[in-house]
Amino acid sequence: MSNTNATKISLGESLKKLMQTKRLEKITIQDLTADCGVSRMAFYYHFKDIYDLVEWVCVEDGKRALQDKKTGDTWQEGISRIFGAVLENREFITNVCRSIGRERVERYLYQFTYDIVRDVVEEKCRGTGISEKQKDSITDFYKYGFVGTVLNWIDHGMKEDYSEIVENMSVMLYENIDHSVRNFKRVTEQKET
Repeated sequence: MSNTNATKISLGESLKKLMQTKRLEKITIQDLTADCGVSRMAFYYHFKDIYDLVEWVCVEDGKRALQDKKTGDTWQEGISRIFGAVLENREFITNVCRSIGRERVERYLYQFTYDIVRDVVEEKCRGTGISEKQKDSITDFYKYGFVGTVLNWIDHGMKEDYSEIVENMSVMLYENIDHSVRNFKRVTEQKET
């Protein structure tokens, strides 16, 4: 691991630690740098402000959770890992929602979910001739459903067993992306004739 990454990771860990006892808006750059033993200059070398660090932490946690789980066969595990990462960072996520608003958390979730869904859509669309705009429509539709489900779970205190939620999503969505792709293909072919 490079020194740059080690510093960023250290700052992210300090942020999560401090957010267990303080609201985000009460945490200062001095608090962070003192906690992880780096200079203010080191902080500003990597991040423009604390909110930039929050975004970096959310994106990195999401990437780590997803890894290779973005195919038609593995998307369910990817979604499950997102739920797990949110639960593992419950205090952090709750504090972020309270401090910077649910909209920003939504944006992070949309980003992770878009990556999962888009990779599945691309996989299912290979060789179909479906346009990028149609792929975007399919991706957005499922992305909003996934994120709405995760946000509802967060809003209700993350109490429900997320494995049940993921299983229910899997049952409801079984072959639905395939159906969406076939329907767009059919409509496209009808327009061409």
